[in-house]
Amino acid sequence: MRRACISGVGMYVPERKLTNEDLSKMVDTSDEWIRERTGIRERRIAAKCEANSDLSVKAIEQCLRQRGVSGDDVDLIIVATVTPDMMFPSTACLIQDRIKASRAWGFDLSGACSGFLFALATGAQFIESGRCERVLVVGTDVMSSIIDFTDRSTCVLFGDGAGAVLLESSSDPELGILDFELRSDGSGGPYLYMPAGGSRRPASHETVDQKLHYVHQDGRTVYKFAIKYMVEVAEELLRRNNLTSEGIDLFIPHQANLRIIRSSAERLNLREDQIGINIDRYANTTAATIPIGLHEFSENGRIKKGDTVLLASFGAGFTWGSVLLRWAI
Repeated sequence: MRRACISGVGMYVPERKLTNEDLSKMVDTSDEWIRERTGIRERRIAAKCEANSDLSVKAIEQCLRQRGVSGDDVDLIIVATVTPDMMFPSTACLIQDRIKASRAWGFDLSGACSGFLFALATGAQFIESGRCERVLVVGTDVMSSIIDFTDRSTCVLFGDGAGAVLLESSSDPELGILDFELRSDGSGGPYLYMPAGGSRRPASHETVDQKLHYVHQDGRTVYKFAIKYMVEVAEELLRRNNLTSEGIDLFIPHQANLRIIRSSAERLNLREDQIGINIDRYANTTAATIPIGLHEFSENGRIKKGDTVLLASFGAGFTWGSVLLRWAI
């Protein structure tokens, strides 16, 4: 059996930092209030000239350099995002042109905060089936483009960033993506969504005036279901693969809220040193949180070759999922 493994990883975040103190001058909030409720200290915000594809290309270039290959070596590009450069062409097509991936085809995948795990599992199937040799999977979002910075319930939560991984067939059957569990429940749609901008409510003076092109969220409902469902799928993977919490070297959850992260880890019986956290510096970058974490934690030595890594996410849809892998780099 061919097993897909991550053979390269890269990330990019914009230069501009927006701190909690900065936000306190824009909306009725404070550094203490934000840190206590979310664990966030600062987030990165894209410049006016930076679009989704710009962030993505920089993350991809770092990923390909690490692996020592070029765009021409890539067969497929999957971009997980809810903030594409435009409705069409896809961001994957824009990226394909920019990185000169002349042999690759690609598409965008909309899974909100779960998008990267959905894309990772999808890319793995192309590797395992033998249809592709190298697949780029990108998690990227410019959330500042759809956030109302007068709404303190959402503007404190999000940041911009991109992360990319390269998937190839593992030469070692013990390494790579071992298992995944992905789920969705459309009845959760009204609790986290952007009301306008699609075919149901196209852009108009009315939708713009009513701020319907921004993220709308029922935070309490999302919080409750995020913990329940992330833990549920993570426990399912552990059971299915005969693992206990002691067998996990690092748990990298979606970085939405520090209290969600800690509550999920506690229910999974994980120690502090088993949890990957960087929400304090980047906030919620939606589809980018997990690949950014994979890059940072591999760079600083928290993930080493052979380590067992558990990923979990929850997002709008509702969508959620978990991926179990053994690190191959």
